[in-house]
Amino acid sequence: MADAFEPYPLLCEPILKPKVWGGRRLETLGKSLPPGEPIGESWELADLPNSIAGGRSVVANGIFAGQTLREVLDQDERVILGHARRSADGGFPLLLKYLDARENLSVQVHPDDAYVAAHPEAHLKNEAWIVIDAQPPGLIYKGVKPGVTREQFEAHLRAGDDSVVDDLIAVPVQPGECHYLPSGTCHALGAGVLVAEVQTPSDTTFRVYDWGRTERELHIDAALQCIDFTGQPPKQRRAAVVRTAITVTTELCRTDSFVIERTDIKAPTSLNIVPNEMPMIWMVLSGSGTLRAGNVAAVPITAGDTVLMPALLEDCVAGIDANTSVLVITLPSPTMGLIA
Repeated sequence: MADAFEPYPLLCEPILKPKVWGGRRLETLGKSLPPGEPIGESWELADLPNSIAGGRSVVANGIFAGQTLREVLDQDERVILGHARRSADGGFPLLLKYLDARENLSVQVHPDDAYVAAHPEAHLKNEAWIVIDAQPPGLIYKGVKPGVTREQFEAHLRAGDDSVVDDLIAVPVQPGECHYLPSGTCHALGAGVLVAEVQTPSDTTFRVYDWGRTERELHIDAALQCIDFTGQPPKQRRAAVVRTAITVTTELCRTDSFVIERTDIKAPTSLNIVPNEMPMIWMVLSGSGTLRAGNVAAVPITAGDTVLMPALLEDCVAGIDANTSVLVITLPSPTMGLIA
């Protein structure tokens, strides 16, 4: 292990993913998209196995610019992770993205606990979508309807027609909402919806229906072993809100895997960043500001930036401009990261 380094806020280069269902709205979040390509995803913070192409973020600022997040972890993981633990494959324990659905995403499911126990190569993927924009009809599909049996659903999947969609719970969404999708939830992001996604670090996905597109493989047999047919929607706590004269902080989602809050800043202010020995990530949805910590260079932030605050970061102050909104993502801990 290298000598400990002075922690500083880490920015990473976005990893852009072309998708058949993608669009161009990630440009509204400051992403420089290649011309003429439908870009569906921007991986903001990723540290997946080498076997997944384009699965590791590269640091964009400071002394670690040009190195992957995994290389930084390997130099001194305690500085970055503190009391947190690496993922099962040795990487950072969260994966963060933006998704732009110009068309409907495939109907899919991620492995549940039982499937993962029987298939060590698979990984749980608990995720949450925070809605940034929703153009009509503005739907997501979140679970199988009560009363739909595995046998009925399988018959509709084998037929490959629109009856699959009728079996799913369609949920109208609005900007600002957060929807939790634990592993085993059959789901799809609907056309016109732009989201931030927070998830456990897995890219294991079983696709069951692709809206008439035929060029991609389906995984019906594996998916049927994972899909939750209880008809019960994923449990999600009601959002808690804390208001001050300048800020409004809303807890959007609290799970065993991650905690998501949104802080809306109404007027220019300074905020002390207090990670409490756990990593903290900011996804800047709108506005701008500057992060200053110790003797390292100031880090300007703007809409679309994702910043990793190392667990042992100290004396960090954020100068935030008016009308700035930030998602604050932390890992569950008795000393949960917070903005003071």
